[in-house]
Amino acid sequence: QVQLVESGGGLVQAGGSLRLSCAASERSFSEEAMGWFRQAPEKERKFVAAISWSGGSTIYADSVQGRFTISRDPAKNTAYLQMNSLRPEDTAVYYCTAGTVVADTFYGYNYWGQGTQVSVSS
Repeated sequence: QVQLVESGGGLVQAGGSLRLSCAASERSFSEEAMGWFRQAPEKERKFVAAISWSGGSTIYADSVQGRFTISRDPAKNTAYLQMNSLRPEDTAVYYCTAGTVVADTFYGYNYWGQGTQVSVSS
């Protein structure tokens, strides 16, 4: 059972930056992708970004393209989400997830972290 632990959330002013980290307890052969989703209050959880462990290929939601960067360090079993030019609408709980394919849907993501709060003030 893969366990994921997020860190790095907090409160920041609009235009600021935060870096989220997601540490995996182990690497499963079948879990090729790491991703980030977010859920704002009273809204559904939505895809943010994903990356493959092996080749580093990435995909992003249109709303964060050019502002957020996902990366990974296989030696540390850790994925990161660098968030720049933050906006109030980025406020949400951010969840790390591990899955079998790099995708922008829930399909194939089997493990989830507890989430970390990101709040952006105007």
